[in-house]
Amino acid sequence: MGAPPSRVDGTRDVLIAAGDGAVLLDVAGPLQVFALAARCGGDYRVRLASPGGRPVHTREGVRLGVDTALDALTDPVHILMVAGCDTAPTGTALVPLAQAVRRVRERCTVLASVCVGAFVLAEAGLLDGRRATTHWASCRELAERYPSVTVESDGMYVRDGDVYTAAGVTAGIDLALALVERDHGGALARQVGQWLVVFLQRPAGQSQLSVRGRARSSRHPALRAVLDAVAEQPHADHSLEAMAVRAAVSPRHLSRLFIEVLRTTPGQYVQRIRVEAAQQLLEAGDDPVEVVAKQCGFRSPETMRQAFHRVLGMAPTAYRHQFQRGANHA
Repeated sequence: MGAPPSRVDGTRDVLIAAGDGAVLLDVAGPLQVFALAARCGGDYRVRLASPGGRPVHTREGVRLGVDTALDALTDPVHILMVAGCDTAPTGTALVPLAQAVRRVRERCTVLASVCVGAFVLAEAGLLDGRRATTHWASCRELAERYPSVTVESDGMYVRDGDVYTAAGVTAGIDLALALVERDHGGALARQVGQWLVVFLQRPAGQSQLSVRGRARSSRHPALRAVLDAVAEQPHADHSLEAMAVRAAVSPRHLSRLFIEVLRTTPGQYVQRIRVEAAQQLLEAGDDPVEVVAKQCGFRSPETMRQAFHRVLGMAPTAYRHQFQRGANHA
C-alpha cells in the first residue's frame, strides 16, 4: 500500500502503542532509541498511545501516562510499534489493543511489534500471509494460534514488506535502530547505538538463546541429565549414543524427545551450546581460536568456524573482533 504523507510540519510521528500488562522495556527501549535519534537530528516526534488514552499499568508495576488515544488518531503515523504485553497471548488486554491497531493501520507507513506484541498484530489479522517472529518462548504458540502466519524463531527481528516484528524484549532496541537506519542512514543509527552502548547490529539471533532457554524450562526426566551434562561440559562426548545412555532411553526415542520438547535435533543442540561456550571464551580472553575450539569440544578450528557460520553467520575471529569493537566504542 502507498505511504501516507508526513505531517505538515515535516516531522514523522512514531507511536509506541501499549495496553495494561505492557512489558516496561518493550516500551522504554524503542522509545529511548527514537527520542535520542530525534535529539541527534532525526525528524521524529515520539509519543506513547493506548486504547482510549488510558494510563498503562505495566507488568513491572510502573504506571505510565500516555500522550494520545489510539482510537482518536486522524493524522498520518510514520511508525506504529506495538509493545509486548505480559498477558497478550491469552489476556483480555489483547482484544482492545488489536482493535485499535487495526483501525490505525491504514494511516501507518511502518507497522511493528516487540516481543509478544506480535500476538496483537496477529489477532488484528495484520500478519496473515506474512512472516513474523516473537519471543522464542512464544513462537510455537503464535504459530499454533495463527496458522496463516509463518513464524520464524530465529533472528532479532523479521521484516515482511512494511511490517516488522521483533523477538524478545531487548530486540525492540535492535528493531528501532534498524528503522532509524532505514529512515536516516547508518551514521545516525550508529551514533544512537554508541550513546546507548549497544551493537548497531548484534552478531547473533535468538537461536543460541532460545535453545538454552527451552532446556532450562524442560522438566522431562529423560532429558534433564543430558541437558545438564552438555551445558556443564560442552567439551565432553555428546554423541547421540552417549547421550542416550545418560538418558536411559534409545537413541531414536531421545531424538524424538529433542524434536518434541526443544524443537531441535540432539546434534544441533550440542553445536549451539558449544558455540555459546566459545562465544564466552572469545569475549573474555585472548586465547587462540585453536585453543578455544578444543576447550569447547570442536574437533578442529575449522569445525568451529563452520558451526559459527551456521549459528551466528560469521567466523569466530570476526565475532571476537566485533565484540571487542563494540566494547571499545562503549
